[in-house]
Parts: sequence; C-alpha cells; structure tokens
Amino acid sequence: MDLGHRICNTVPMVCRVEFVVYDNISLLDVAGPAEVFATANQLTDENLYQIETAAVGGLKEVRSESGLCLGVDADLSSKPPFDTLIVTGGLGYGRAMQDLSLLGSIGAAANQAERVASVCTGAFLLAAIGLLDGRRATTHWAYAEKLARRFPEVSVVADEIYVVDGPIMTAAGVAAGIDLALAMVQDDHGADLARSVSRRMVVYLQRVGGQSQFSERHVAPTREVEDCFDLALAHAVSYPQDDLSVRSLAERASMSRRHFSRVFRERTGTTPARWIERIRVDAARALLERGDETMPSVAAEAGFGSEHTMRQAFQRVVGMSPSDYRVVHQPTPDR
Repeated sequence: MDLGHRICNTVPMVCRVEFVVYDNISLLDVAGPAEVFATANQLTDENLYQIETAAVGGLKEVRSESGLCLGVDADLSSKPPFDTLIVTGGLGYGRAMQDLSLLGSIGAAANQAERVASVCTGAFLLAAIGLLDGRRATTHWAYAEKLARRFPEVSVVADEIYVVDGPIMTAAGVAAGIDLALAMVQDDHGADLARSVSRRMVVYLQRVGGQSQFSERHVAPTREVEDCFDLALAHAVSYPQDDLSVRSLAERASMSRRHFSRVFRERTGTTPARWIERIRVDAARALLERGDETMPSVAAEAGFGSEHTMRQAFQRVVGMSPSDYRVVHQPTPDR
C-alpha cells in the first residue's frame, strides 16, 4: 500500500477525523487527541474538526481496556472518505490484527484519507496492512522491539514521541496521542493555535526528550539457576560506580574477555559498553528523581567519570540533559 503520492497541501474548511476503534482499546488513545481537536474548535469558535468513531461488524459500542464503553458513530467499511484516519491502540490490538474485515476496511479508508495516523499499538494494525513498509514509525516503548521483529520492513524509531513520514504519522504510548494531535493542529492552523490548545489543556506543546525517559529501569537477566555471568551483571546493576570494564566483569564471571564479550551479546543482544552506559544512566535517573544531590555527586555515584560524561550519555540514551530530566521528573514539593 502506497500513500507516498498524497501530501496535505491544503487544509479543508472542516477536517473530518475518524478514530478506528475496536474492543479493548485504550480509551485515552481516543479521548486525548479528540480533546485536542475539540479544544481547537472551542478556542476559535469554529467547526475546524469533525470527530467520529468508526468500527466494523455493526458494532454500536466498544469496551475499552479500562472497562468503560465508547459509542461507535459509523461503520468503517461503509463510511465515505474523510480527511484524517487515526487507528487507536490498546491491549486488544492482537485480536484486532486477526480481524480481516477490520484490516481490509482500514486499508480501504487509508487509501482515501489525506493523512493516516496511529496511537500506541495501533501501529501494528498499520504495519499489518503494509502501510508502514519502508517508513519510519514508532509505538509504545514496551512494544517497539516486538513491532520491529514482527515487521522487519518497518524502520522502528523506539525513542520518539511521534514520527511523521510523509502522510503517515505514528505516536508512542497513550498520552503521546495528545502530542500527535497537537502536531496536526499546528500543521493545519499554525503554532499559535496549537500553543493555545496546549495551554488550555495544561500540557506541553512539545515535550522535552523521548520515550526513554519513561521506560522501565534496566535489570540484569535472571534465570531459575544463576551462573557466574548472571552474578557479574547483577553486581554491575547494584554497584554502577565500580570498575565495570570488560576485563573486570569477565574476571567476576570467571571467563576470558573474548568469551565474556561473545556470551554477553548472545544473552543481552547488545555490547558490554552500551549495556553499562544504560545501567549507569538508569542509576543516575533514580538519583535525579530524588532531587537532593548535586550533579557531580550524581555522576560519581552512578559511575560516570565526570558530569560531562554523564551529560553525553543522557543525550544518547534519554534524549535530554540530566538537568532537564530532573526538572521534569523530580517530585513536586508538598505544599
């Protein structure tokens, strides 16, 4: 499926936005972007966006993964062309991928839409119909590896909040749908309106950093029976300030350096240098979130040789500086 020829050069007077829904969706994947478009309508006192939900199989409502139900406005298979198609995500994406009627209807609708988007695991449905082949795309960080493995023709960008590749837009998990919708409003009607919408909704117009700042802490792989290799990695996670060179870790694992490096890649899928950098960044993240230590102290406790080295590692792994990370993630003082 190829939408490369279609570029939105003009903004229709009323942009018709259709959300594709199915059982076990994430409600915020719909409600977040919809609120952005509705707020744009309210602030301008114009009908800039017409918002609807669509499903297949004659469904009148779908049940979200939270248990709340959402009404369905139209049947996707019989809906006339519209401007923006947004495929939502949620825990039900796996079953949705097996629904050939749904996939066929998404494909037919996408061929007529001016732009197509997905939120969270909705990217799997776009990938399943070939719409992401040869394109850059993202999804929730917890599913990015699975998307890349299942659809090797897709260039998965795991750390982006959202990715735009021509008329195709994909957003990361849950709240990233708000970022995606704000980007659409900015493209359609300019930065001033998008900024006004973000202020009204009390959200960032453009968030600092990528998804990595929200990802889970890295832990050493564990099995029922630990061997010396496992213990070496567990030591690295617990004591990031120690000497974690390949030589030192290999000695702790009772292996030669060459053998250790080979086993390391087989078991972790990455190199010792990248893995150590990640666990040290994670250690620094935990310290920064407490908010009560100086940057030099954080760098030392996390095992970085200097504050400068820590800053460079943060930019590579998290996509933002340690100081920005602290501002965003440290707890708010009690009032």
